[in-house]
Amino acid sequence: MPQGLTLARLRQDRILNEAAETADPLRLMRLFGIKEKTAMHYVTVAHPERTTKLPR
Repeated sequence: MPQGLTLARLRQDRILNEAAETADPLRLMRLFGIKEKTAMHYVTVAHPERTTKLPR
């Protein structure tokens, strides 16, 4: 494995990629076994233009 590349980092990248494709927090929760807050974080990072008006 290249230096600086970890399994955790690969997983984060995969979740972010999925969030960019679907913008569906429920799908992220089911696919990756993450909690609602974490799923929403990834969707917000992937699509800031869609979530700027959502309550936090």
